[in-house]
Amino acid sequence: MSLFSSIRMAVNTLQANEVALQVVGQNIANANTPGYIREEVLFSPAPTQRNGKLLMGLGVQVDAIVQKIDKFLEERLRGSISDRVDAETREAAYMQLEGLIGELSDTDLSTSLNNFFNTIHEILNQSGGVSARNLTVLQGNTLTTDLNRLADRAMKIRSDLNDHIFDMAADINRLTEAIRVLNVRITQIEGGNVSASDAVGLRDQRLMALENLAKLVEIRVKEQESGAVIVYSGSQFLVFEGEARQVEVVLDSDRGLSVANIHMANTDAPLDTASGELRGLLDSRDQIIGGFLDRLDNFAHTLAFEFNKAFSQGQGLNGFQDLTSEFAVDQVDAALNEAGLKFMPVNGSFQVIVHNKQTGDTEWADVVVDLNGLDSDMTLENLADALDDVDGISATTTSGRKLRITTDSPELEFFFHGDTSGVLAVLGLNTFFTGSTALDIGVNAVLKADPSKFAASLVTADGDFTQNTANAEVLAALQDRRIASQNNETLNVLYDRMIGETTQAASIAGAVAEGARVFEQTLRGQKMATSGVSLDEEAVNMIAFQRSFQASAKYIATLTELFEILVEI
Repeated sequence: MSLFSSIRMAVNTLQANEVALQVVGQNIANANTPGYIREEVLFSPAPTQRNGKLLMGLGVQVDAIVQKIDKFLEERLRGSISDRVDAETREAAYMQLEGLIGELSDTDLSTSLNNFFNTIHEILNQSGGVSARNLTVLQGNTLTTDLNRLADRAMKIRSDLNDHIFDMAADINRLTEAIRVLNVRITQIEGGNVSASDAVGLRDQRLMALENLAKLVEIRVKEQESGAVIVYSGSQFLVFEGEARQVEVVLDSDRGLSVANIHMANTDAPLDTASGELRGLLDSRDQIIGGFLDRLDNFAHTLAFEFNKAFSQGQGLNGFQDLTSEFAVDQVDAALNEAGLKFMPVNGSFQVIVHNKQTGDTEWADVVVDLNGLDSDMTLENLADALDDVDGISATTTSGRKLRITTDSPELEFFFHGDTSGVLAVLGLNTFFTGSTALDIGVNAVLKADPSKFAASLVTADGDFTQNTANAEVLAALQDRRIASQNNETLNVLYDRMIGETTQAASIAGAVAEGARVFEQTLRGQKMATSGVSLDEEAVNMIAFQRSFQASAKYIATLTELFEILVEI
């Protein structure tokens, strides 16, 4: 090997160490840059050169500058990010829900429920007084207002979650397009050769984009030999090297809300994701908040129907002279149990009592509600005809498909008694509560205007209209009475189970979210050990490359002296 070849070898060494020092500087400069992956220089011996019978080395060469990364760990980390964001989204939904319920406070729903039934007990001590009845009506209004407010706020949370889902389609499309563009640029720069230097800056950007996408939807990433990646969500691909598939929002109706769902634009198939923020939002909207609203509606529905069934058979201090049902049927000639009513009547009967306030005479009439399904079941028209046949009252169906009952003279008033069919509560005749859901439940306007019509009494079998508290006793005990339609649970148990399920699920969601956070931090720690920049390690490398650079420079100086000696000879 000539002196010139030796000098050239030394120059290569200087250049290699210069590149290595530049990479060290790059690592130190980005020690605190989010998403930065530590770079590493790959050295290899330069090709040999024959010198006579000898093969002489030509020093060192830089093969590549690559990222120090564990791709399997990155895949696990992206999965843990999806799980963590999913769990935190559910946790946040439960926290909002618990804040709405406000259990154990002075304004929670259970307090209103207990106060309402407590006021009915007060009526037992004042059978002929109006003040206790008025207090019950006012407390009933407070209870229904609390139910309305709770349902309305829960629906607003559900609507906000839905809006977030609606906006997510644009975020997914933005990230998949960014990954597609980076795929193309990385392939162009690296030339499709996996052994060449990585397009490190672009790869860092792509890793950040993939991590941000993993926050939205669960993804799987497969890198190709070209350097591009394929991104899957479930069985569907979002990015295939230089191609990105768009998603779009599809609107549907669910429980009174125009819900947004994310579909693949070219196939109209729902985006398949098992975790991530999208999954958490969908489950929070439809299962957590939507499920709570379903349970709250069931509670309000049961409260209204069961209370009204008992209430409608009692009498207030005054009877009715003109009464119109609250609920309308879809068709007046349809069977009552198939007429689209909010509640369901059954086969049975009830009695109508027409009382003459001047003479004290009473007229009792039995009305059979035929809903056995064996022949022509009773329709609203049939019921109106049956009531119209009772002496002293007239009954018609209104243009709004409701039932109206009126007395034939001002001296008359009418009451109801012994309803085994539930048709009075189903139609909304002589009822306390109006509505059928937590959002629309209320107190009958007739009672608000005239609390004396609170049905605390029951007409005795011999027609005695003396004021008593027989029906108030039934109503007061309703809070703890087993309800057949609710698996023999009481209203108290039904409410406690609704709250208990929510609080228990909230505790579980919090524990799952905490576990997901801990697991993600564990993986991030492993990633930092592999891909993070250690300033101490970089300082050691810098000293090593500096010493190598100095030795190469000294070697060149020595060769220069030898060359000068050779020239002088």
